[in-house]
Amino acid sequence: MDWDERVYFRTCKNVLAVVLAAGGVFALSALTQPLNAQTRSGTVVEEIRVVGTQRIDPSTVNAYMQIKPGDKYDPAKVDDSLKNLFNTGLFADVTLRREGDAVVVQVVENPIINRIAFEGNRKLDNEALLSEVSLRPRVVYTRTKVQGDVQRLLDIYRRSGRFAATVDPKVIQLPENRVDLVFEIEEGGKTGIRAINFIGNSEFSDGSLRETIQTTESAFYNFLTSNDTYDPDRLSFDRELLRRFYLSEGYADFRVVSAIAELTEDRDDFIVTFTLDEGPQYNFGTLEVASELRGVEGAELGGLIAADAGDTYDANEVEETIQSITESLGERGFAFVDVRPRVDRDRDALTIDVTYEIREGPRVFVERIDIAGNERTLDEVIRREFTIVEGDAFNTAKLRRTRQRLQDLGFFSRVDINNTPGSANDRTIVSVNVEEQSTGELSIGAGFSSTAGVLTDIALRERNLLGRGQDLRVSTTLATKQQQIDLSFTEPYFLDRDVAAGFDVFVRTTDFSDRSSFEQSEVGFGLRAGYQMTEKLRHTARYRFTRDSIDDIQTDASDVVKAQEGTFTTSSIENDFFFDELDSKFEPTDGYSLSYSVDLAGFGGSEKFLRNEVGANYFVPLFGSSFIGSVGGEAGHLAPLDDDETRISERFFLGGSRLRGFEVGGVGPRDLVTDDSIGGTQYYRGSAEIGFPLGLPEEFDIKGAVFSDMGSVWGSDDPFPNIADDASLRATAGIGISWGSPVGPVRINLARPLMKEDYDKTEFFSFSFGTRF
Repeated sequence: MDWDERVYFRTCKNVLAVVLAAGGVFALSALTQPLNAQTRSGTVVEEIRVVGTQRIDPSTVNAYMQIKPGDKYDPAKVDDSLKNLFNTGLFADVTLRREGDAVVVQVVENPIINRIAFEGNRKLDNEALLSEVSLRPRVVYTRTKVQGDVQRLLDIYRRSGRFAATVDPKVIQLPENRVDLVFEIEEGGKTGIRAINFIGNSEFSDGSLRETIQTTESAFYNFLTSNDTYDPDRLSFDRELLRRFYLSEGYADFRVVSAIAELTEDRDDFIVTFTLDEGPQYNFGTLEVASELRGVEGAELGGLIAADAGDTYDANEVEETIQSITESLGERGFAFVDVRPRVDRDRDALTIDVTYEIREGPRVFVERIDIAGNERTLDEVIRREFTIVEGDAFNTAKLRRTRQRLQDLGFFSRVDINNTPGSANDRTIVSVNVEEQSTGELSIGAGFSSTAGVLTDIALRERNLLGRGQDLRVSTTLATKQQQIDLSFTEPYFLDRDVAAGFDVFVRTTDFSDRSSFEQSEVGFGLRAGYQMTEKLRHTARYRFTRDSIDDIQTDASDVVKAQEGTFTTSSIENDFFFDELDSKFEPTDGYSLSYSVDLAGFGGSEKFLRNEVGANYFVPLFGSSFIGSVGGEAGHLAPLDDDETRISERFFLGGSRLRGFEVGGVGPRDLVTDDSIGGTQYYRGSAEIGFPLGLPEEFDIKGAVFSDMGSVWGSDDPFPNIADDASLRATAGIGISWGSPVGPVRINLARPLMKEDYDKTEFFSFSFGTRF
């Protein structure tokens, strides 16, 4: 072996020795490490030392520690102690460390809130915002709670339609670890509804559907309502309103595919788009009742079915039938019944067979009725709308009817009714949650009429006075030919009964110089009470006392008018009956209404007469839903109860809007010498009209109409000569245009008489407009 080989082997030997030595050290370390850890873990903790507390007593910190003096040191217990201290929310930072036999707890306390302030809020006051946040003065400040309060403030602004609002919390440090918390708010403008669009509707126009939903497009005259601001909850309610509307029109397969609100590019408004799937229209097929109750045959309840086979399907009539059957069986002693409609849909024949299955329902009683959300409306106002009371048998149909009655009050924007199990298996608790809405109204009207001239009116109304459901209205009207002040009050549940009682006080001055050469002043009051005889039929009884004066008679007036100069009083009782089957009270498109009124004067006062009036109206869609046909008519008879003639102020006059093509008072008995209209004791009138679209964009809300009116007034009982009194028929035909303008409804009529008398006063053009906001 030469020298190089000896060097090589020597080097390898040294390297091997180093490796073996290192391995031995590593193995020794591995063997001893668990022993050392075990030794540290087993060390007894002699002291818990708390550092950093200012307001909080160290004993409070010790109370949350899982490891105590005298315990063996355990890392798991140390971790649990750390979590407990953080979960208290009292500390911004916590650290735990070993120092010999002691465990040191280092804490940084969260500050205490000294004051909470809001800056930049103008639309919502401090009280409203403070009620939304969870933090309060003298409460521990935490970032998590602040973030939660910021979100709550943003939510309340969004509920008021301000989606552009921002909230930035600022903390001002104070001595003694206190802070002032300031929420800097930029409210931004209201995020309105720029447009409401519908996709997929072919049977009903966009305008008809916009009238169905609660959300409205923004306009300057809508400043007293929040329905023109975006609200996700309201949008969900609109989906339900659309579903109800289509189901009432026979579209049983209807569904709202989507309801999307998209923010415009300028972020000022939303554009709401409803995508609809209307489906086909169904008719009722076979309608029958099947009963499983002992002693009750389904056939004997068939007369309670609200619809007939072949009628357009209407979900409301199905619900009405369920209610009628339930109430009828309840009157016969069956308190626990379950009426369910079994629907068989024939998509080929487009018919729906409905079988109302009657079973004995579970014996469950209402244990309690809980009401929440009514901050202003009294509980009793809500409870009296319930068709069931505590202790009654639970009935889902009556609950649905109750929910509808509460919504019909107009006091609440949302009504939710649910039931939960009670204290026993046969008990249930009914929970009602409502969301109140504004019930005050300020109306300011302005307009012009070719019959009344320029007019303005101001009305202040509260429909839920002091939360009692009472209705108070004060109004004044100032027109070229009339001045009027009215005060009315209505108690909807007089003496805790379903009777709407109230009173009216009024002062009126009317100028009839152009028509009959005199002025009339009227002061009086009235008492009234109304109630529902049936679901559709309402009866209202009235007592009325007036003091009338006929004065300022022109020198060339008719002898009939001059004979009635002076003051007279009228004390009368009136009974009104009104049957309503219309689909809308304001703009009906389908259904009919009937009315009858009888007025008897002579209960004191100087006037004694009997007046009867009857009326009827009928509306029907033509050629789909775009054309609306209507016919209507009325008739009246006035008879004195003594030998005197009737007063001119109590007689009937026709013309103007009631007989288009003639002036107000242009038809009827007339003094041929003075040309004064003196009115008649009998009349009738009728009208037929077809309304139709003009092909303009629907958002313009401009419609046309063709009409024909007819009628007559006669029966003057005045013993003077030169009186023309002819009961001959008068008839007119004409066209009209209506516009739902931003400042109110506008109506223009052009009419020509087809049949008239020579002494009648005609009017080719009539025009009116006005607004209320």
